[in-house]
Amino acid sequence: MTSFAPNDPQSLFAPLRRLHELIRREVVAACERSSIEALAAVAREEEGDTIYAVDRVSEELLIEFFEHEVASRAPLVLVAEGLSGGKVVLPRGTPEDECVWRVIVDPIDGTRGLMYQKRSGWVLTGVARNRGAETCLADIELALQTELPLVKQHLSDVAWAVRGGGAHAERFNRLTGERAPLHLRPSQAPSIAHGYAEVARFFPGARAELAAIDEEIVLGALGPVQPGKAHCFEDQYASTGGQLYELMCGHDRFVADLRPLMEGSLSARGLALGICCHPYDLCTELIAREAGVVVTDARGGPLRARLAVEPDVAWAGYANATVRAQVEPHLRAALVRRGLSARED
Repeated sequence: MTSFAPNDPQSLFAPLRRLHELIRREVVAACERSSIEALAAVAREEEGDTIYAVDRVSEELLIEFFEHEVASRAPLVLVAEGLSGGKVVLPRGTPEDECVWRVIVDPIDGTRGLMYQKRSGWVLTGVARNRGAETCLADIELALQTELPLVKQHLSDVAWAVRGGGAHAERFNRLTGERAPLHLRPSQAPSIAHGYAEVARFFPGARAELAAIDEEIVLGALGPVQPGKAHCFEDQYASTGGQLYELMCGHDRFVADLRPLMEGSLSARGLALGICCHPYDLCTELIAREAGVVVTDARGGPLRARLAVEPDVAWAGYANATVRAQVEPHLRAALVRRGLSARED
């Protein structure tokens, strides 16, 4: 066993890597032996999301793993959906203010695509020095995300970063066990023209308004559509970790998830907001930033949502600063025109 320095975030990398690999193995095995109907069965309803049967596979590993592999050497607050109250202090009975770390985990981000075997999901983990309830996304010092591949897919990517140390990645062949290094390189294109750029609108409720904002941004940035030509393209990848990875590996140039900003307009029509992005979905945005992606909140500042399961978070990601300069003024103008404020929890 490698040495463990309780106050060094890099000491948590090896055990977190083992946890991610364990979840990957168990989830892929569950997908191989279970029907889509069984995986898609609703296990229970949570305030922030619906928990499906496939979620339970990874959920059950969390507390036992952290109790045995980490907490005995560095007390921590584990934050994850599905835990009672959204968090647990380990070792049990430890006062929360004595914990060294606050660890936020999404065992399966992109559950819906994975359970229907449409697209990979991701295991997401962020580690921050514990500052109590005020600990936020900006405090994360170590982040790790691991691809949960489809049954028919033999390759799985893993990406990680320690703050200030750049982004790192590798590709794992689950048939041979071979690992090969990957170089993460966001798109260097100066424009969204002919690339992938999108405002997320996965679920019914506010799709019409979100699509209108998307149209305004693209037409503002690129001008009128020319006959027989496509300005740009979109990819509605229903996984925040997946969206971040598409940005950091050069596939996408702009992504914005503005769902929390729709609450007021929906409420005025007697409608509920529905599901939004949460801090556990964004807990690996450090990797994207370390790779060179520009990630902001809806105001254009750093993401500072609390490391808790409740906050709804709006965010935007740009492949580079030039794309941001092209797109962000039109995004901000579209929001101002609609009187949409950037709510922060």
